[in-house]
Amino acid sequence: MTTTTTPASTSTSPKVTSPATTRSDGFTVIGSPKGLGYNLPQTMGRKLWLPMFALAFMGWTAGFVLAVVEAGTDRADTAALQTLSHLVPAFMFIGFLGVFAAISFAVARILGTFRKGGGDVQEAAGSTVQTLKMPTTAKAMLVFMMMGMMVMAVGIVVNLIGAAYGTSAADLLDSRSAAIAAAGLRRLGVVMYLSGIALGLATIIDVLRFQSTRIREIAAVRH
Repeated sequence: MTTTTTPASTSTSPKVTSPATTRSDGFTVIGSPKGLGYNLPQTMGRKLWLPMFALAFMGWTAGFVLAVVEAGTDRADTAALQTLSHLVPAFMFIGFLGVFAAISFAVARILGTFRKGGGDVQEAAGSTVQTLKMPTTAKAMLVFMMMGMMVMAVGIVVNLIGAAYGTSAADLLDSRSAAIAAAGLRRLGVVMYLSGIALGLATIIDVLRFQSTRIREIAAVRH
């Protein structure tokens, strides 16, 4: 009986990378023979920015309709007013949650385009591909984005729970307390989201600085 041996492939996989090294200009890069493509957050950003944007419009539309209903509700209808006072901000902030998530995912998408495009250009030039290691600002952006989403979602849930309270004196006091807590949570979520977006924009600046430097290096070698 004969055994057929398949020779090992000699092609270079784009997954083969060198350890991260810090260049003389301070940028920490990962070397590879081919571009690394999108990382996980950037892949998610490419797929989720539009659905989150759609969620924002749906939340705002529902909140606007409920606000119109609230404006036309009899002021003597305490139960309806109490319920709507929670539902209107809950749905409006579902919209804000969606749009802030869409912006954050769009920033990740932009960073992914720079990462993949920069790798493709270096590969086409026949140079070792240097990919900027995820900066600290990018990692912080992810943390603030996730925290902002969770905190804002908790605030929305508190509003939805508050909408179920009755009209007794105790229930109205509990409803008021829930409204105050929900407002604080929602605003804290907005602050975290905006901080994350600011960090994402700072990351874009770092990526542009690195890529402009890298392009000049490749051009100098080719000349």
